[in-house]
Formats: sequence, C-alpha cells, structure tokens
Amino acid sequence: MIGQQHSVSVRNLVKRFGSFVAVDHITFDARVGEVFGLLGPNGSGKSTTIRILCGLLRPTSGEAYVAGLSVAEQPELVRRRIGYMSQRFSLYNDLTVVENVRFFAGMYNVSGDDLRRRLAWVLDMAGLAGRENNLTGTLSSGWKQRLALGCAILHRPAIVFLDEPTSGVDPLSRRRFWELIDQLGSEGVTVFVTTHYMDEAEHCNRLALVHRGRLIALGSPAELKQSAPIGYLLRVEVAPLGAAMNVLKRLPFVHDAAVYGNAVHVVVDAASSTSERLRAELAGLGFTGLRVQPILPGLEDAFVALTRPKSGEGPEARAGYEKRS
Repeated sequence: MIGQQHSVSVRNLVKRFGSFVAVDHITFDARVGEVFGLLGPNGSGKSTTIRILCGLLRPTSGEAYVAGLSVAEQPELVRRRIGYMSQRFSLYNDLTVVENVRFFAGMYNVSGDDLRRRLAWVLDMAGLAGRENNLTGTLSSGWKQRLALGCAILHRPAIVFLDEPTSGVDPLSRRRFWELIDQLGSEGVTVFVTTHYMDEAEHCNRLALVHRGRLIALGSPAELKQSAPIGYLLRVEVAPLGAAMNVLKRLPFVHDAAVYGNAVHVVVDAASSTSERLRAELAGLGFTGLRVQPILPGLEDAFVALTRPKSGEGPEARAGYEKRS
C-alpha cells in the first residue's frame, strides 16, 4: 500500500465536476518534515487537491493517503490527524481571541494543563498576549492569520495543510508567517502549502507546479529553475518600457518577453551573440536608458516557460496561457 513511507502520497488523482476536470491524474509524495508547496495560478486545481487530501472532497478516481490513511475510505480519521487552514480564515469574528482558541481546543479534545500550555503558546506565537479578550473581528489580517494557524495546530498534528494562507496579507505579516512555517518544518511537521506567490514558493523544500489540473513539474526551487526550458535570459532596462515591449516581441531572435518591475526579461537563443543585436535594434529606434545583461532565471521565469503553449497547440491553449500570464 502506498502512503506508508511518506506523510502524503498521491497516485493518479482525478477530480471531476460534471464534464470539468479540476484535478487531472496527478502523482506526488510529500516527505516527513518537509515544507511541500503546490504552486499554480488561480483555477489550476490547487485548492481542490488540498480539500481532497484533507478528507473534505471525495476523489473521482486515483489514490491519496495522508498519514497512511486513505482519504477516500477514512476521511474522518484523516481529519483528526491533520491541521487545516483554509483560504478564508476559519475563525469566528464575533468570538474573542481566547474564545476562538477554546472552541478549537474542544474540537481537537485538548483540555486541562495541555490546553493552558497551548493557549499560552498560541497567544505568544500570534503576538496576541494582552489581547485575549479582543473580538477577533477587530484584529488585523496578520494577527488573524497567525491566530488561525495557532488554532489549526493546537493538537500538535504531524501534518498541516495551508491553503493560500497569506492571500491579502501585508508583506511583513507574510514574512512572519513563513518564519512560523519554517519553524514547524524544522520540528518535523510536514507542512503542505498552496500558493501563487513565487517569492513564497522559494521557501519550500520542494514544489509541485500545477497548471490546468495537471502536474507539470516537481522538484526543489533550484531544480525547477535549472531544468525549465528557458534558453538564455536577458534583463533589459529601457525607456519607454511599454513601447519597447512591442518591439522586442517582434524581433526574430526573441522567443519571449515579459515585464518584471522596471525592466523586461527577454528569452533568446544565445545571450552573448544577441545582447548587442538587441541593444542596437532598440537604440536605432530611439529608445533610451538601455542596459542589457544576462541573468539567471527565477522561479517565475521557470513557471512561465513550463506553461508556455507548445508549438502546434490551438488558440484555446494559447488564450488560456495569455489570460494566466
């Protein structure tokens, strides 16, 4: 039986809603103590996958085991073994901070001295000591986020599922939250997290990239960047940026171009032989502030390359790619 060597094991998992295939024959394993990321754009099947693994949705076909338990045959036992934090904070805004903690403690059968210790830990971890009696609805999104994580792991689960936990949260709160995730991983907890933030994905030990319900790549962030079919990548600073983009996309030796902040990332055949050609083309058309330099691809560059429509794919595939990007 699969699932005995890993915290999470998935084989040929499929989930259909009528004629729509949300999860399309995906296979992967998450190791004990690993921060495992499921990365993809909105609508790629991340949340559906995580809800199946938490025993909240029944798969159409395939196998999925969490903590050695079948999510299809033993969903209730799975839910007792894990911690789960959904996209929308699973807190009650009309309860105080301490009332929310006590409510979830009751659900997980945490009581007595253990409850007192865990309550103190949650308040300290979330930075809410002294705010125990504040209504949860009055808290900032960052505080709510950390409180929701504390409530999800009150019972010290060995596996925690976090579904886009930092959506809509400010950068400082996101950083603090990922520090907590890293700490959980260092303590041997398997953290399974979905995200569409490329910078967050860099924190994961390994990533599964999903697109249109399919698994398109699996590996560490470094492995994915090295193996993606990107070619040579140039960073081009130029003004005005928008007009330069239109020119770059029409050049025969440019395979792809995308804006990254105040510059453009340009994919070409060979960086050394095309840098000067590219510079000359833009300078000849009157563009200014030119600076062209080869760079190593980032995770977003890798993801775009892996999801780029292949030659010969129809307009539907290309339209889906352009809409996503």
